[in-house]
Amino acid sequence: MTVRRRSRRGAVLLAAVAGVVALLAGCQASAEPGKKPASLTEVTDFGKNPGGLRMYEYVPNSAGARPPVLVAIHQCTGSASGFHAGTAFAQLADRYGFIVVYPDANSEGQCFDSASSQALKRDGDSDPTSIVSMVEYAEEHHGADAGRVYVTGASSGANMTNVLLADHPDLFKAGSVFMGVPFGCFPVDDYGSDGWEECSSGRHTETPRKWGDLVRDAYPGYRGARPRVQLWHGTEDDILNHKNLGEEIKQWTDVLGVSQEPVLTDKPKPGWTRTRYDDDGEQPPLEVISVEGGRHDFPNSGMEAMAIAFLGLDRSDDQG
Repeated sequence: MTVRRRSRRGAVLLAAVAGVVALLAGCQASAEPGKKPASLTEVTDFGKNPGGLRMYEYVPNSAGARPPVLVAIHQCTGSASGFHAGTAFAQLADRYGFIVVYPDANSEGQCFDSASSQALKRDGDSDPTSIVSMVEYAEEHHGADAGRVYVTGASSGANMTNVLLADHPDLFKAGSVFMGVPFGCFPVDDYGSDGWEECSSGRHTETPRKWGDLVRDAYPGYRGARPRVQLWHGTEDDILNHKNLGEEIKQWTDVLGVSQEPVLTDKPKPGWTRTRYDDDGEQPPLEVISVEGGRHDFPNSGMEAMAIAFLGLDRSDDQG
């Protein structure tokens, strides 16, 4: 019995060592011999840039011949480098071989323009047009797959994510929105500073049709497919009230042409309520995660990996 017990311990030890070796090999898989590890790099002169933004990119050594692109957009007071360092998107890019583009805001408070009349229309003279130029740069200079372009962002970056999905539904295949407000919630040309308070507090409510029309008016005449959308919000968000999540659901169900009644409700983690609309699979038209007790500090706790799975960036060929 003693010999048998030691043998089992030895087997466990060998298995643990093998696991560590495999983990180290996986971490180094993106770095080919003779290549430096990937790092965040600024790109200048990337194209039309009416917003005066800065562009940073992370191109992992694991990127293939036609890598997908994820645009990852920081919050107010944030930065491209901070969002790169403070989220797991770069590590996930190493694992799955996609490029990450990090826009950097150029405004007081480091917020993106997701509210002006120029931002709320296709090809306006503002930040969304600058970000589209960054995507086009990645396609031209890295051979990125134009059919697999995605966007995510937090707070101000979440609002910009909604704007990009509305302005450029033909460019972005899907988006993941962390703590945002509906597209057109606080157009500064109409409301000024008062509009921000109405929107951020969750008091700006509209019918689904009105919210949907705001999105459709961003690109009049567009009849193509609409990007899939994932929405995240915490119930204790004291910056952008959780009520905005309900308004976003009204907006995107109308735009996507699906019922406001979910076909699936579950809890992927304790306190996380996930609802899926129209399709109960992993890539429905709309997926919503409400986090009980969550504050204005997303993404965290593995949210990035769930976002990547919804977008399809954990697959070699996303069919969703």
